[in-house]
Amino acid sequence: MVDLLPLPVLTGAQEGGFPSRDDRWALVERFIRDKGLANHQIKSFNDFLDKKLPKIVEEFKVVETEIKGLKIVLERLEVGWPRIKESDGSESLIYPMEARLRNATYSAPMYLTATLYVDDEPYVTETFYIGELPIMVKSKRCNLTRLKPGEYVKKFEDPQDFGGYFIINGSERVIISQEDLVADRPIYDKGDKPSVRYIAKTISTGIGYRSTLTVELSRDGVIYAMLSALPVKIPFPIYMKALGLETDEDVVKAVSDDPEIQKELLPSLIAANQIAITREDALDFIGGKVAVGQPKPIRIERALQLLDRYFLPHLGTIVHDEKKQQEIRLRKALMLGQIVKGIVELQLGRRKPDDKDHVTNKRVRLVGDLMTQLFRTVFKQFLQELKSQLEKYYARGRIPHIQTIVRPDIITERVRQALATGNWVGGKTGVSQILDRTNYLSTLSYLRRAVSSLSRTQPHFEARDLHPTQWGRLCAVETPEGQNVGLVKNLALLAEITTGVDEEEVEQLLLNLGVMPVLKAREEGVGGAEVYLNGRLIGIHPSPEELVNTVRGLRRQGKISDEINIALLNGSIYVNCDGGRIRRPLLVVEDGKLKLTKDVVEKVRRGELTWDDLVRMGVVEYLDADEEENAYIAVDPSGDLSKYTHVEIIPSSILGAIASIIPYLEHNQSPRNQYEAAMAKQSLGLPQSNFLYKLDSRGHMLYYPERPIATTRGLELVGYSKRPAGQNAVVALLTYTGYNIEDAVILNKAAVERGMFRSVFYRTYETEEQKYPGGEEDRIEIPDSSVKGYRGPEAYSHLDEDGIAPPEAYVSSGEVIIGKTSPPRFYTTLEAERILKERRDASIAVRRGEKGIVDRVIITESPEGNKLVKVRLRELRIPELGDKFASRHGQKGVVGMLLRHEDMPFTEEGIVPDIIVNPHALPSRMTVAQLLESMAGKVGASTGQLVDATPFEGVKEEDLRKLLLKLGYKWDGKEVMYSGITGERLVADIFIGVVYYQKLHHMVADKIHARARGPVQILTRQPTEGRSREGGLRLGEMERDVLIAHGASALLYERMVESSDKYVMYVCELCGLPAYLDAKSNKPRCPIHGDTGQFAKVTVPYAFKLLLQELIALGIYPKLELAEVLD
Repeated sequence: MVDLLPLPVLTGAQEGGFPSRDDRWALVERFIRDKGLANHQIKSFNDFLDKKLPKIVEEFKVVETEIKGLKIVLERLEVGWPRIKESDGSESLIYPMEARLRNATYSAPMYLTATLYVDDEPYVTETFYIGELPIMVKSKRCNLTRLKPGEYVKKFEDPQDFGGYFIINGSERVIISQEDLVADRPIYDKGDKPSVRYIAKTISTGIGYRSTLTVELSRDGVIYAMLSALPVKIPFPIYMKALGLETDEDVVKAVSDDPEIQKELLPSLIAANQIAITREDALDFIGGKVAVGQPKPIRIERALQLLDRYFLPHLGTIVHDEKKQQEIRLRKALMLGQIVKGIVELQLGRRKPDDKDHVTNKRVRLVGDLMTQLFRTVFKQFLQELKSQLEKYYARGRIPHIQTIVRPDIITERVRQALATGNWVGGKTGVSQILDRTNYLSTLSYLRRAVSSLSRTQPHFEARDLHPTQWGRLCAVETPEGQNVGLVKNLALLAEITTGVDEEEVEQLLLNLGVMPVLKAREEGVGGAEVYLNGRLIGIHPSPEELVNTVRGLRRQGKISDEINIALLNGSIYVNCDGGRIRRPLLVVEDGKLKLTKDVVEKVRRGELTWDDLVRMGVVEYLDADEEENAYIAVDPSGDLSKYTHVEIIPSSILGAIASIIPYLEHNQSPRNQYEAAMAKQSLGLPQSNFLYKLDSRGHMLYYPERPIATTRGLELVGYSKRPAGQNAVVALLTYTGYNIEDAVILNKAAVERGMFRSVFYRTYETEEQKYPGGEEDRIEIPDSSVKGYRGPEAYSHLDEDGIAPPEAYVSSGEVIIGKTSPPRFYTTLEAERILKERRDASIAVRRGEKGIVDRVIITESPEGNKLVKVRLRELRIPELGDKFASRHGQKGVVGMLLRHEDMPFTEEGIVPDIIVNPHALPSRMTVAQLLESMAGKVGASTGQLVDATPFEGVKEEDLRKLLLKLGYKWDGKEVMYSGITGERLVADIFIGVVYYQKLHHMVADKIHARARGPVQILTRQPTEGRSREGGLRLGEMERDVLIAHGASALLYERMVESSDKYVMYVCELCGLPAYLDAKSNKPRCPIHGDTGQFAKVTVPYAFKLLLQELIALGIYPKLELAEVLD
């Protein structure tokens, strides 16, 4: 892509001192250059390939069979490079574009190495193919990563494309990040029932399943614990005893050494001791709830199984080493003690209920986590099948080659199915969605979206609110309006999401830094701050400040991972290192001075330092929501920084990539910015530079996209200038002709004829020659006039001899562009010869109401080896009445009139506006930024430079006014204008300037619909519904009520019967049942009286006849009483 013209930019006055605004933006530019905007998706998928896949294999290390001594031990899993298997069995590397064009899946083969043991002796080690794994474009396993960026073009790939999506059956699909409540740590809340005072829920994730532990403090002071697998309230000491803390003293010590808290445990201990004293009693009691009526040893065994598998499984499940197992149980008991302590603190008023909407208590599950969850389930099914096959073969006395008994299609199909439909394991829907390619921003928005799992139907007002902790992490502007408002969020510009660090390493680090394990500290009576690692109490540290400073020091020196965050809150230390936390970068202040120096900024500008270097040097650090509670952040670095710990890199980083394109955003009423964030994704522009080679099912392209004159720094950095979606238009604010009432706009007809807002619409039609059982297959050809459903010779007039319309042929609706015949659907023994010859027409015709020119034809082969034909039509769309336009300030409107150039008003200089907007659109909506943009655009257009309109730091209003005066305009942006119709001077001065307008893809050509007669539904014989099916215009229930109220019975009868589903039926007057016409005698017959009944002809709606028949089918006798119609 050619780099843009380096236009001069007019910026606001800089306040002196270091770092200047330019310095700070240089850092942001480095971040976007190094990371890219879809980096979190790619990083997460790479983490899945590197860490998660081997871990899954490790979890299923040994596949035991029912036969003693026969087992498979898994060694390792390898993922190859994306390739395609042709139908003739050959294989070749595949690049994303080929996958898109051939409707293939961009996936790589997976190979598993495993050893088969027979009689507990290793028998053979094999490496075998186990299926395909779809590969994310631009991830480390993508074939593009082996190319130099300059070579992308040879593979028809846009160098500016983000990657971060999958290609499944030829369509681009994104996995949307899912926002969820944090797992593996307790969330404290007030009780939901009068009997429960306080409640603590812990959602614990085991391997492939989740288990919830609920601990509640009831009115009687007893603290009960309840598992999702065993929904019975049991006093908590019983679980403690069952886990191995037998004496009351141990139980209490595991909770706390604070006497006040210990006192509150008394009712629970009394309640528990009435049930069980020893560990065996406790296990027996729990086992009795699971295995009812079983002998005691079985009950105890079942209780231990339950505790190991479903009690806080994230701390560990069943292991074969008894000592390790006991350690795990002790850890579980300690965690239960920690939860109980929290609940008692809540009761004593020492802590407040957790805020579920605080970003600390949220985790974003990225591609990697979701793919892990999916792959684990699928891999399990795969091994299940492998195991049963192995047993089957062994039972017959043979030892097979593993490769011959594996079913690779299990993995391939299940994973592809999930990605293609978005239906994930665990019943979640909409996890993967088709990537929106309307324009550059709509694509970007999909890749940076995070969806909350809360239901859309209930009014979760708190969850939808903007939470203070979302500052700099989630965009404060961009969210859809309607039912999903506030639940669908987007990442802010500089936010990143952690992939997670191994917890054991961090725990070891903390223990080395002087954290004393809990029980040891309580036994020795050591006081100090409690240290929590990922929500689990791991120990006590005597001097908390020292620990926090040490860890931060190590992190800033780059000695430990930058994903470790530590915070000291309310006298406890919280360390987080798990994945899915949204964090944001800040400039570090040490001893009242920024660690960022002029030298560093210069090196960043020259490209000598990368963003990661800055993090390693401790100039910049990432804070999560917890650690930010400790920070004191300056927005402006110029003042005295002695009180502060950090400085904001740049204030506008609270916005996401989409909201960054709004100029002077801080001068708008907030909902308007929200509307614009939604509309920017619908504007037509240049989605990708490889547009001509991609055959998307539908797409738009603007003829002359322009970069905005009033620009923002965020807009330039996101790359919008290289893929813009709009044009700079001269806009006047006035009421003229009355055709711009209610948000309509008037366009200058001459400007439109010169090419303003002209766009082209592409639609791709495709078909495949399918093969059928019995050797029959489709043929792409010009259908013979003998085929069933032949459309007449005119319909096929455009086809070449190969049955496909050639490029540049003009076709309109209903005309065939790909001729195709199919074999007959059914075989009948009778007349089989005749039917076998008769094929049916299965041609692809242009959609109703569309026309166009054949733009591109592709003839290729689908992965199944069938011939695949794609034909792309293009249609010129010139702005017309009813097309929708919008400025960048949520001011949308449809074209109310195209006014001839000579009728348009003009200024003294002879400038004629392109667009006339009604001034009533502004006062009540308070989109002051549009007025500022208009003035800035005027200055920019007159001086030939871009104007900086970045939020919070753009060129100030007074500067714009001064510049306007200097250019010889009036300072308020208004000008004297003359009516183009009469030539008289308009009484008022008119505000006129240059505003960036967007053409949205809601065009009237795609929506216009009318019908007189047309197709009807088979069942009810009423007209079909919807524009695509040439449907009728429904006169609904409420319209019917109005006509009844008016007494317009003839009109009502005409609409509901004559123009809808009029039907004449026979009724037997003796019994009142509908009669039917006997085909043989051609006389009506009654179901009761046969042909002796008295029959009358009645005109009814067909739907009424259907209702009668359905009632009869239910055994209800609808008796019709007939009477003459009185004239």
